[in-house]
Amino acid sequence: PGLNEQTLKGLEWRGIGPALMSGRIADIAIDPVRRSTWYVGVGSGGVWKTTNRGTTWTSVFDGQGSYSIGAITIDPNNRHTIWVGTGENVSGRHVGYGDGIYRSLDGGASWENLGLAKSEHIGMIRIDPRDSNVVYVAAQGPLWSGGGDRGLYKTTDGGATWSLILSGGEYTGVSEVHFDPRDPDVLFAVKHQRLRNVAALMNGGPESGIFKSTDAGKSWRELSKGLPDEDMGKIGLAISPIKPDTVYATIELGGRTGGFWRSIDGGESWEKRSDYLSGGTGPHYYQEIFASPHQYDLVYQMDATLHISADGGKTFVPQPHGYKHGDHHAMAFDPDDPDYLMYGTDGGLYESFD
Repeated sequence: PGLNEQTLKGLEWRGIGPALMSGRIADIAIDPVRRSTWYVGVGSGGVWKTTNRGTTWTSVFDGQGSYSIGAITIDPNNRHTIWVGTGENVSGRHVGYGDGIYRSLDGGASWENLGLAKSEHIGMIRIDPRDSNVVYVAAQGPLWSGGGDRGLYKTTDGGATWSLILSGGEYTGVSEVHFDPRDPDVLFAVKHQRLRNVAALMNGGPESGIFKSTDAGKSWRELSKGLPDEDMGKIGLAISPIKPDTVYATIELGGRTGGFWRSIDGGESWEKRSDYLSGGTGPHYYQEIFASPHQYDLVYQMDATLHISADGGKTFVPQPHGYKHGDHHAMAFDPDDPDYLMYGTDGGLYESFD
């Protein structure tokens, strides 16, 4: 009698959803050779792979040390080598945490944990296109405490060892790292100082800022000309693939103020373009920006409602949802088709052909 092993013996688990939507998408990586193959990182649901443009999916990260995904990157020299940073990098109360950096050499069939176990939240991974052993990892670090593995890490031996090449105090991590597409020795990195407790989120501080290196991370300097003097919060960065001297930044300031800045000289000087800032739940939850590879000064900003600027951040137009879910976090382009867009939202993955 009652619910016990004997009475439940004939029942097996079966999937009954999602009937309407899936969960929050943290990152998207599309195979550059076989564009029907996608790897999608879910904030609270592992890594999923499709080889037929989303018709069917396989969960490829089951059994690893964390279910929370922050970043996915495909090795530009070997499309079967996939790097995953665990721990979604947003600052909500609901966020899952990770246990470091993983690599698969066989398209997600098997994985190896390569360290940075105390990073908890990884925002971005970049692989040197000249040498697959050179990898940069932007580790934001723990959300609810100080310390841990936080800052910008670099490996030159494929993840066997890591060097901390940009860091701050115990509450400051690195949330983003970008290459100049013309020269991978030129790097831009974003520091973010933050701490959450039960009562409040302190989403900024004097150590937040944008930094540049021209020697593959050996030395760094903070970019400040034309940027706010006050303490900054979460910063999103993007480099124009069309004119890489153009760099865009969305910057949170105190009291949910801030705006959008643009540099046309590689970050040496900046101009404020508008007051637009990701809203909704707050900048801590969004702030990612993406620059179009097809049209100069066309920029997409992730937000509760996605916002698009066609003039380098002077004006932003909200894109109506229609039947699509809101709360945008990730995006991908097709380099051969300017009409194609893919969005990752809190309600799954969406694509547009127009």
